[in-house]
Amino acid sequence: MIIIASKEIILMFTGIIESLGVVLTKKQVGTNLNLEIKSVLLKELKVDQSVAHNGVCLTVTAVHEDYYEVTLINETLKRTNFLNISKGDYVNLERCLKLGDRLDGHMVQGHIDQIGVCVGLKTLDGSWIFEFEYDPTLGNVTIEKGSICINGVSLTVVESKDGWLSVAIIPYTFENTIFKYLKLGDRVNLEFDVLGKYIKKITESYNKRNSEI
Repeated sequence: MIIIASKEIILMFTGIIESLGVVLTKKQVGTNLNLEIKSVLLKELKVDQSVAHNGVCLTVTAVHEDYYEVTLINETLKRTNFLNISKGDYVNLERCLKLGDRLDGHMVQGHIDQIGVCVGLKTLDGSWIFEFEYDPTLGNVTIEKGSICINGVSLTVVESKDGWLSVAIIPYTFENTIFKYLKLGDRVNLEFDVLGKYIKKITESYNKRNSEI
C-alpha cells in the first residue's frame, strides 16, 4: 500500500511474512553493515525496492544471480536486533504493499520502536505462547487484543502489562517465520501499533495543554 499524506509517499507493510531469507555474508563498511541474503523472492526483487527484514524496512541495493544486498546504517543497528545478526541466520521477509492489496495483518511502517527480549516460552497442544519484556520508560504501550509487530510478524497481544506482553503463535506462523528458531533471551524487533502511538501522543499533548491553563 502507498499512502499519500502531506504530499509525501509512505510505504506500508502488513506484518504478513512472505518468505524467509538466510544471511550469506555480513560485512562492516565504516559504521554500516552490508548483508548478502538468499531468498526465493530474489527473482521478484529489484534495486531500490523496499523490503521488511525482521520488520525493518530496508532498501535493496544490489541484485545478483543467487542473492541480493541490503545496507543497515549505524542508527538502524542501534535500534534493532541486526546488531547481533550472524551468517546463517534466517530473517522474516515482506515486500511493501501494492495499492489495492488486502490488509490481512495490520498497518506496519517498518520502523522499529525498540528491542524486546524473549523471557517466556510455553508449548501448548497445537500452539505456543511467547512472552517478551521491553523497557517501559520509552513510552510504548500495548493493550490486550491489540496489535503488535514482532520481528515483522503481525500478532495480537494476549496479555499486556507495563513493559511486558505475551502473544499466541499458531502452527502456520510458527513454521513459516523465524519464531521456530526463537529462544529464551533472544532479542526481537518491536513495532508498536501506529494508531495507538498517535492516540497516546494526542492524549499527552491534550493533557499538557490543559495542565498549563
